[in-house]
Amino acid sequence: MSEAGDRPTLIEVGLHVGDIVRFRPRPTARWQESTVERREGDGSIGLRDGRGASRALAIDRLEVRTTGPRGARRWEPLAVRAERPDQLDLFVDAATTEAWAARKGRQGRPARRR
Repeated sequence: MSEAGDRPTLIEVGLHVGDIVRFRPRPTARWQESTVERREGDGSIGLRDGRGASRALAIDRLEVRTTGPRGARRWEPLAVRAERPDQLDLFVDAATTEAWAARKGRQGRPARRR
């Protein structure tokens, strides 16, 4: 957990504001893409879907869009990414994640459909 009021941060699970994730509302439903907005106090991830609806989902229900070794787009379970020891961004800490995303133009942008 982070030191700032013991609120969990996105950096702790390897996410930034504006990252694209996907989830299934039901096990038999199609995948839906959403944009990461925040980390909730209970540890879930706050999302905004393509229609503008807000959701908070547990880490084990999400997959993160990433690039494979040959450059292809692939999906990785967020729980796997959160357990892996990754090197964090050098100049972005948990307190400035939202400011960084706003500067990059990633905040509030709806998920792209392909």
